[in-house]
Amino acid sequence: MMNVRSFSLGPVQTNCYIVSNKEKECIVFDPGEEAERIIKTIRSNGLKPLAIFLTHAHFDHIGAVDAVREAFNVPVWIHEKEVSWLGDPEKNGSSKYAALPDYRVAAPAQDTIIKEEQQFEMSNFVFRAVFTPGHSPGSISYVFENDGFAIVGDTLFEQSVGRTDLIGGSTKILLASIHDKLLTLPEDTIIYPGHGNYTTVSSEMETNPFLNGF
Repeated sequence: MMNVRSFSLGPVQTNCYIVSNKEKECIVFDPGEEAERIIKTIRSNGLKPLAIFLTHAHFDHIGAVDAVREAFNVPVWIHEKEVSWLGDPEKNGSSKYAALPDYRVAAPAQDTIIKEEQQFEMSNFVFRAVFTPGHSPGSISYVFENDGFAIVGDTLFEQSVGRTDLIGGSTKILLASIHDKLLTLPEDTIIYPGHGNYTTVSSEMETNPFLNGF
């Protein structure tokens, strides 16, 4: 059984997840801000990071990537469509907010770029990267089928869905992604979103007003 630690970080309270096993290995998802807090949590719990995975490359999901990567010397995985966003404040959205710095994150090596849906097996972590575009063109959800949860970034929220008015966004594509890739998961699957509370597939099927058409 995996342990999922959730942290709401930064100016827009973006959820970062640290998923760990009994051997105290862990994977970090969306280290968006407050690098010192993430690093301190990992070290104080005696965890050994194996990798960083990004659901997408908006500024609030990438702010602590470089610091965490350097602290633990781990690879960063991201969809190929958003590799250039990491160093581009226009694409990652940070240039829209005067109070924020321009978020520029070093691009990962070629062998950590996700080009197709695939299954990852790292130690005893087994999960699938499924493409769920719509909020952004390279949005990915990470599905831990054996453990009954999915980390979905800003694709699906508790009684809401991701915004689609940013670069490369599409409401039609977003709703299709949710319907085809997330609502087809077992109904008791826990959904860990990029902001707000966790939810379940069944709860969103029953109560999410944006999904009434499905």
